[in-house]
Amino acid sequence: MPKSQVRKKKVYTPPTDVRPAATASTRKPSPIWLPATAVALIVVGIGWLVLYYLSEQAYPVASWGYWNLAVGFGAMVSSLILLSRWR
Repeated sequence: MPKSQVRKKKVYTPPTDVRPAATASTRKPSPIWLPATAVALIVVGIGWLVLYYLSEQAYPVASWGYWNLAVGFGAMVSSLILLSRWR
């Protein structure tokens, strides 16, 4: 069986002027409040919705009606936005 030929092509290295200036190692880590706030928003959002359903729409704010759902889901969506910025 014939032996295959070895490639003699050089490995590509991009030019230095094209490389991005900000690398992953130069980015600062997220502040400690970011994940804590995101977890707190998730807990508040779930707690708001659970309280709304278990109280048969009387609590947390009875006059808001179905806007209580928007508040609960809004808190959870805002926590997802915060977690997308977490490094």
